[in-house]
Amino acid sequence: MTHPAATVFETFTRAADTHGDRPWLSVTPETAAAYGIEPGDITYAAALHAVQHLRTRYARAGYHQGHRVGLLLENRPSFFFHWFALNALGVSIVPLNPDLRIIELSYVIAHSELVAIVAIPARHAALAEAGGSVPITAPDADPAPVTRPGTAVDEAALLYTSGTTGRPKGCVLPNRYFTTAGDWYANLSGLGAMRSGSERMLTPLPLFHMNALAYSAMAMLMTGGCLIPLDRFHPRSWWRTVRESGATVVHYLGVMPAILMADPPSAEDQAHTVRFGFGAGVDGKLHAPFEQRFGFPLIEAWAMTETGAGAVVAANQEPRHIGTYCFGRPGPDVETRIISDDGTEQGELLVRHAGPDPRHGFFREYLKDPDATAEAWADGWFHTGDVVRRGPDGSMHFVDRRKNVIRRSGENIAAVEVESALRQHPSVTAVAVAPTQDPVRGEEVFACIVTNGEPSESLATEITAWCVDRLAYYKAPGYIAFVPELPLTSTQKIQRGELRNLVTTLTPTAHDTRALKRRPT
Repeated sequence: MTHPAATVFETFTRAADTHGDRPWLSVTPETAAAYGIEPGDITYAAALHAVQHLRTRYARAGYHQGHRVGLLLENRPSFFFHWFALNALGVSIVPLNPDLRIIELSYVIAHSELVAIVAIPARHAALAEAGGSVPITAPDADPAPVTRPGTAVDEAALLYTSGTTGRPKGCVLPNRYFTTAGDWYANLSGLGAMRSGSERMLTPLPLFHMNALAYSAMAMLMTGGCLIPLDRFHPRSWWRTVRESGATVVHYLGVMPAILMADPPSAEDQAHTVRFGFGAGVDGKLHAPFEQRFGFPLIEAWAMTETGAGAVVAANQEPRHIGTYCFGRPGPDVETRIISDDGTEQGELLVRHAGPDPRHGFFREYLKDPDATAEAWADGWFHTGDVVRRGPDGSMHFVDRRKNVIRRSGENIAAVEVESALRQHPSVTAVAVAPTQDPVRGEEVFACIVTNGEPSESLATEITAWCVDRLAYYKAPGYIAFVPELPLTSTQKIQRGELRNLVTTLTPTAHDTRALKRRPT
């Protein structure tokens, strides 16, 4: 492997020069039908031609370093073409979740100071309402003055992650974040070792999250492989897509193995070319049965948007301690500490990169929030908010999260953001939100509500529908329980630990509103 390039664009052009006739992207028939685009493989050379065309158009329109452009293109090949073209000019992208509602989009657009948005037509009206004067298509203008080439430390993307204090935080990600992630994955050893020029990596994960954007895409560029981005996870056709696409690697979230294992066994369960799966959150009880049934290992890994590959841990070497929520042993480039309240090997995980630069490969900062950045890096360690247990052999086992975040089908949902939205409903006097266990999606949003109206099924339905209109559908409550009061401290703050206990007792009798949580058409 050669030394990583300085920027995302340089990484792409190196790959295109070396692997011109090989496929870089593959669009499955199902994804093509969902997006209304052509199915089939797209070579590195064809992608380079598309990127260079867009680069010229953006340059003539005056885009340059210091600008940010929003991309709402779902998992379409055009996402990559626009990203690489903008990166070539030093422009940062802000990937936008198409499920965000107008209020959420307005915040992101204003906070990130977007100069333009490239989006699918179906979302133009909502974006125009949310963004006001922000152009939805790139305008024509005089060419911009020539600027210096991009560097490893220049901003390449701004990804928003659910915070624990309200609004999502904007993680500033430099070029080095992406090249480090791709280099780490491309050089993974053991069960996750890549074969140069022959991997076909299938991922249903969204490009507005770091996994598909930093790990999948960059690793395929650095190994000359082919990326197969799906529009979403389709359980019924998953194995047919895996077989017909020739996938050798698949990416997953914990909810996916649970859904796939629910199907009856088939003679074709191992009729595929997959060598390994890479992801996180598989149910410990299903981990070994899944591998035995489908014939390939699920490599559990740990990372965060903030850590990137600066401190990533993966269970790519035996023993993997299957069934214990083990995500591997830290490598020599990662330093870890466990902050325990009782002196045991279980507590909050703190991480940093080994060597002279403890922030190498990490996010640069939270945009416009130096206090939050400093708090996250208190005492020179990044505080993850994740509770882990260290085994006798140094292996890490995930236990829980200290942060007030709900993890539903791979989406991190800040409880305080949902609470803030619900408080605006005229029938809500007070509200507290917490996770409850869900057999398919891992966790579901549970809202305990003190109401000034008459508690009823219809009111729970009304509140949930109201919330779906204002937040991404997955953030709305899946369960609502009307309670006379909330567990509060003497200073009127929510007792989060007591709230979780309360939710456990209330779940069986709560109003089940999960059926209302659907993507608006």
